[in-house]
Amino acid sequence: MTQNTAEAGVVTGPGDDRMVVAENVHKSFGRLEVLRGIDLEVRRGEVACVVGPSGSGKSTFLRCINHLEKISAGKLWVDGQLMGYRQRAGKLYELHDSQVARQRRGIGMVFQNFNLFPHMTVLGNVMEAPVRVKGEPRSAARERALELLDRVGLADKAPEYPRQLSGGQQQRAAIARALAMHPELMLFDEPTSALDPELVGDVLDVMKGLAEEGMTMIVVTHEMGFAREVGDKLVFMDGGVVVESGEPRGVLSDPRHERTRAFLSKVL
Repeated sequence: MTQNTAEAGVVTGPGDDRMVVAENVHKSFGRLEVLRGIDLEVRRGEVACVVGPSGSGKSTFLRCINHLEKISAGKLWVDGQLMGYRQRAGKLYELHDSQVARQRRGIGMVFQNFNLFPHMTVLGNVMEAPVRVKGEPRSAARERALELLDRVGLADKAPEYPRQLSGGQQQRAAIARALAMHPELMLFDEPTSALDPELVGDVLDVMKGLAEEGMTMIVVTHEMGFAREVGDKLVFMDGGVVVESGEPRGVLSDPRHERTRAFLSKVL
């Protein structure tokens, strides 16, 4: 993403090996304050799992990282770039939509409900962004898409349409679509919560494979087994703040805060 810094007119900030840096991030919808001062760092190659009760601000924070939601206060950097804004003489100025779109090219996002284009084949879904957004030749985009579909176990589903796939297959296709843009950061917003239990494992296996390859990932999830096995950091959010964060096994076995203990007692 850093190659676009000058083009987007963005002043770089925290960099080194930190992929994501959130500094006192607030987000309000009218009078409702959903995020109330989030401070968080995710280093390059880390898998950060974000857990917490419904309404704690987890998904909102994820959407703020790639500026799908505009923050109300604070700052967010991704790969050294200040997301959505330029800073000049100590003041922040919002970037144009085209500049924000360029920033997002290095960030893949997988949603809870797949969001595949229903009128396109699985192959077409995976090819669409590289061709339209990055201007890749269709032949190269097709070759890459077929490789990714094979990687997520869907090589035989390329000519089918999303409605012909199971929920788990649709989610794996959505992961392949996100990977087609060569992201440096992957955001997952409860990727298994809409799936039948027997379909969850295939999606988690794909995500484990990405983690093993060194992909930086932030995963909002209720899958505590995944967080324990794959995560490098577990972040517990409640009431729009980070209550506790640390090494997953430590947080899960010996949480420091009473609110964390109360939450884990209900989900473990």
